[in-house]
Amino acid sequence: MSKKKNNVVPHGTKSLSTTRANRWGWIFTAPFGIVFILFLVVPLVYAFFVSLYSYTQVRGTIFTGLANYKRVFTDPIFLNGLKLVVLYTIVMVPIQLLFALLLALVLDTMKSKFASVSRLLYFLPYAIPVVIGALMWGFLYSKDMGPFTSLFQLFGMKAPDFLAPGSIFGSLVNMVTWQWTGYYMVILYSALQSIPTDLYESARIDGASEVKIALKIKVPMITSSMVMVTIFALIGTLQFYTEPMVLRNNANSAIPPEYTPNMYAQALEFNYNQMNYAATVSFALGLLVVIFSVVFMVLTRKQSGLED
Repeated sequence: MSKKKNNVVPHGTKSLSTTRANRWGWIFTAPFGIVFILFLVVPLVYAFFVSLYSYTQVRGTIFTGLANYKRVFTDPIFLNGLKLVVLYTIVMVPIQLLFALLLALVLDTMKSKFASVSRLLYFLPYAIPVVIGALMWGFLYSKDMGPFTSLFQLFGMKAPDFLAPGSIFGSLVNMVTWQWTGYYMVILYSALQSIPTDLYESARIDGASEVKIALKIKVPMITSSMVMVTIFALIGTLQFYTEPMVLRNNANSAIPPEYTPNMYAQALEFNYNQMNYAATVSFALGLLVVIFSVVFMVLTRKQSGLED
């Protein structure tokens, strides 16, 4: 008869080990926590504090509570900018998601070295800083020295003005799609790589075509990644700023200083010296972005897996 081994942990040993692990966890995360508080939480709190005040030359800076927020949601300039970024979101996000998904599905079926090179080439625009990319597209769109003008002239045609008020929307959509599609493609491609290949083999044995495998197996199994990519694109587009701000140097008539809410906040602060109202515009935009994102996550909680 063998003796039963006594594995009872002495009282206090487990709690001591847990305490030590928690301590190291706090030590390792403390640098990020400090940076997070100093450069995100504190500026946000300060901006909200500033947004509760107003400045007049007669009375100076006075506390006005939520009056600035009441003003911003009836401000036609802010509302027009908000409508514009919502329109950009409706147009750009589906285009980016569709191109990223198609590229990821095509690359997932390729097993040659060409697939690796293609992934790198598609991802390359994302590696270029947004400002540099916008400057490059500003040159390409240029009516005086852009290559598109020379190309059209070769065929005796007049080049379209990509920076005119009527075409600036499409020019910006093209620019942003070029910059971000590769990044979203990499995320979806990584999700496709996690799917067991046995499923594909079983489907092929049952006579399923590659298109049917893509539509019935691959796309449904990466839905959570598609939801995540959509949220990224949604947040980024609603905060549209860098591309129109840089391109404005070449398209003053098409892109006014208050083209988007972020540009409006900057113009208020640096052109009109209205710091309090600029903080209010920024906070109002941030609040709407959070609401949009939360609503989208709630509506897609089943597809994203959050429901579980």
